[in-house]
Amino acid sequence: MGILSKASLLLLCIWFLLLSTAYSGPNDRLVRVGLKKRKIDKLNQLGHAGSNEGGARRNHGFHGNFGSSDGDAIALSNYMDAQYYGEIGIGTPPQKFTVVFDTGSSNLWVPSAKCYFSVACLLHSKYKSSQSSSYKKNGKSAAIQYGTGSISGFFSQDVIKLGDLLVKEQDFIEATKEPGITFLAAKFDGILGLGFQEISVGGAVPVWYNMVKQGLVDEPVFSFWLNRNVHGDEGGELVFGGVDTNHFKGKHTYVPVTQKGYWQFEMGDVLIDDNPTGFCAKGCAAIADSGTSLLAGPTAVITKINQAIGAAGIMSQQCKSFINQHGKTIIDMLLSETRPEKICSQMKLCAFDGSHDTSMIIESVVDKNNRKSSRVHDEICSLCETTVVWVENKLKRNETEEEIINHADQLCERLLSPMGQSAVDCNSLSSMPHVAFTIGCKTFNLSPQEYILKIGEGAKAQCISGFTALDVAPPRGPLWILGDIFMGKYHTVFDYGKSRVGFAEAV
Repeated sequence: MGILSKASLLLLCIWFLLLSTAYSGPNDRLVRVGLKKRKIDKLNQLGHAGSNEGGARRNHGFHGNFGSSDGDAIALSNYMDAQYYGEIGIGTPPQKFTVVFDTGSSNLWVPSAKCYFSVACLLHSKYKSSQSSSYKKNGKSAAIQYGTGSISGFFSQDVIKLGDLLVKEQDFIEATKEPGITFLAAKFDGILGLGFQEISVGGAVPVWYNMVKQGLVDEPVFSFWLNRNVHGDEGGELVFGGVDTNHFKGKHTYVPVTQKGYWQFEMGDVLIDDNPTGFCAKGCAAIADSGTSLLAGPTAVITKINQAIGAAGIMSQQCKSFINQHGKTIIDMLLSETRPEKICSQMKLCAFDGSHDTSMIIESVVDKNNRKSSRVHDEICSLCETTVVWVENKLKRNETEEEIINHADQLCERLLSPMGQSAVDCNSLSSMPHVAFTIGCKTFNLSPQEYILKIGEGAKAQCISGFTALDVAPPRGPLWILGDIFMGKYHTVFDYGKSRVGFAEAV
């Protein structure tokens, strides 16, 4: 991730071109993971993304062979172009779980039957070691912190089923705690990491390593094709052991892995409508990450991109909509001397009333290390409580209803978006600039239709910028994370044998 001189970049360009010609043809023994597309016709209201979790999870099962190969197929689903996940089996007989195949982490984990107090566990399938004849006890404790959530539990060992393949003696984590809302709202049960062992918690051997070691694939290569057509039935395909030539055109541009852990490589400058930003003129570190929905980068240049495409904070828009819908009601309730801390629960926008839970489903999860507790507390509830404070302060000054609503609307502009996400006007896509990334001396372009997530149709459609700010601290950062937004446009090859990553235009 060091700074590259122009001379070094030129030498790298020549090297990349040579690497691109070294690709071997498709393999006859491919293990295929078919990406099954789910049709989503509306954006779940912020803070209620998990409301249909149980039903959605039960709709997925093992499917038969997919595509033209004789290889094994596992059905994967795509949730709003934001979560690609599929089904595996653990144990004998196999217990079924939906997992994200994540190149940005290296452990396999699923909820444990011993997870008693996390709400996320209640809504997902749980592994029962007592029901598996191939289970082997380990018991070593484990904890993983992701960018947007965390889990903790202990290691166990069992057989992992991928299609018709059985990965023997695989260490994985039984999650006994999944605090917060991240995995509560998830459409998947767990995560299967496809990163390098260098970032594996507990030093556990990743599933992919064992697939190679046990001779389950002919070539130490796997590849992703993500179908970004939200109306299509197919979500895409993950192939273990090679590539499917039907899913890309031209040749892959390969770049070497510069630091093992993530699939990290050197990236060149970022361009907006062919104009260099200069941010990565001397080289930037980047990773290809199938577990990240959007495309993340340093705040300085992401802000520049989102400004160029006319993006506004999602929280600001949600806040204004909330004020318009509920502002008058909150004013009336305060004027009727309803206790401020009771208002949001009485409006059924919060699960607690300031003193105790009003829902038997939502429970506190106690962290034994620091004795602090965290509640499942969604953004709608936060907006309500924030608005109550704003309105209460203004009422004390005897301001009019119109003055209070206008003031609250102005304060919405100052709210930061959660995770740096930004919304755009769906009617402005045709006038938005193209954004491109330089990899291996080739420009990889994204059009507005490719970097904008459009959810819903007609007047109710909402559009989200695919660019989100994420400042990764040294020594790993600063870092660009090319997630599903990028991998949806470009078929991606993860060449474990030659320690390189390749990109070609997907078809």
